[in-house]
Amino acid sequence: MTKPTDPALMSAEQLLDLYARRALSPVEALRAVTERIARYNPWVNAFAAMNPHALRAAGESEARWMAGRPLGLLDGVPCTVKDLLNLAGFPTRRGSRTTDATPAAEDAPAVVGLKAEGAVIIGKTTTTEFGWKSPGDCPLHGITRNPWDPQRTPGGSSSGAGAAGAACFGPLHIGTDAGGSIRIPAAYCGLVGMKPSYGRIPQWPHGAFSAVAVAGPMTRGVRDAALMFSAMARHDLRDPVSLPDDRRDWRDGIEQGVAGLRVALVRRLGFEPPLDAEGAAALQVAAKLLEEAGAIVEEADPDLPDTRAIFSRVWGVALARIWDQTPEDKRHLLDAGLAEVREKNETMHAPDFLAADMLRIECAHRMARFHQRYDLVLTAATPTAAFDADAPTVKPMEALWRDWAPWTFAFNLTRQPAISVPIGLDEAGMPRAVQVAAALYRDDLALRAARAIERAASLPLAEPAETVQMRGRTDIH
Repeated sequence: MTKPTDPALMSAEQLLDLYARRALSPVEALRAVTERIARYNPWVNAFAAMNPHALRAAGESEARWMAGRPLGLLDGVPCTVKDLLNLAGFPTRRGSRTTDATPAAEDAPAVVGLKAEGAVIIGKTTTTEFGWKSPGDCPLHGITRNPWDPQRTPGGSSSGAGAAGAACFGPLHIGTDAGGSIRIPAAYCGLVGMKPSYGRIPQWPHGAFSAVAVAGPMTRGVRDAALMFSAMARHDLRDPVSLPDDRRDWRDGIEQGVAGLRVALVRRLGFEPPLDAEGAAALQVAAKLLEEAGAIVEEADPDLPDTRAIFSRVWGVALARIWDQTPEDKRHLLDAGLAEVREKNETMHAPDFLAADMLRIECAHRMARFHQRYDLVLTAATPTAAFDADAPTVKPMEALWRDWAPWTFAFNLTRQPAISVPIGLDEAGMPRAVQVAAALYRDDLALRAARAIERAASLPLAEPAETVQMRGRTDIH
């Protein structure tokens, strides 16, 4: 694939190379991105807020590059922040009409990491309300649409990050993931979505899904994900479960491939997650690519408890807590599906929840044992391609494990790293993806496997500007 000449289509690594050679400035890159946002965002609807200070930050970065003194790994690279995370000077609305519009006083840890390395924050991206579901709409900002096809959802809850990445509104995007909210929109939008090991990227304040949620990169390539991860994975004393610093560039070793590694092709995660024919075919293609790269691939079952029953309780209790903590006179402003989930979980008692949490730990134990035999796990990422953006949310407790996140939430329970990586386009021209996971804290192996698949597939999934869906569709709202 030929390298793009439009800075908006470039990877972070390509931008940084051009900055270093004085062939492009951060201001020029930002202008290319903002022109693209002005053209397409009226119908993509990826942003909750734009940063009016971005141009000034790009100018400061340009001055540093001209002086030969870049600030860090990401100096001058455009980046977005999901509106579940604090960005100083901006409100954190969480996609809800019930939240406070007072600007946050300090940055979330992941944002601190990106700013410390010189990233230029261009805005905050949309999220489903409190990050509760996979369809990409919320009461506060409406429907976010998939740049590959405006009639389809980008997925959620990192809906704006997924759409912004696919639309080339900058190369780097922060998502969060409590049950698949990075990996699902990445899969729907043809991006790489990385859910790191729990605690690797600190979070503060912790949200409703604290026990299973992480922040992570959403990018158009695996190397950019590793680069962004390097900036975000830094200890922060505000987060009591933040891991100690491991000051490395996570791109180191990423090209080593998978030769000799044992890969389990997994079709059961305590139950049989649904998967359509094209998804099954994509999974087989990925397995073959890994085999051709030298991996030893075989089908295996980690023998997990029924993860549906476990995660639905963890998820349901968190959402019931959001409902109960919302002032009664504001509950009518919440997404109607939250009331339904709360009603389904209101009879749950503390012993029931503690039993579910013990089963979560059992899942983690069994996967740790499984990884004594297998270096990597390969699964589908989503049961289908992106579905209708305008479809109503019906029976969310069932949709969770049937339509939204059946392939992803198990790895939140186990807290191990998992990455969604594009593998091809279906007959309708929509991206399909697979998921690779590694043992807890072996984020390096997950990145190596994702990179091996990406290299072998070599598909132009990250340029939706070249598809008929985006050409001339500025009239869609």
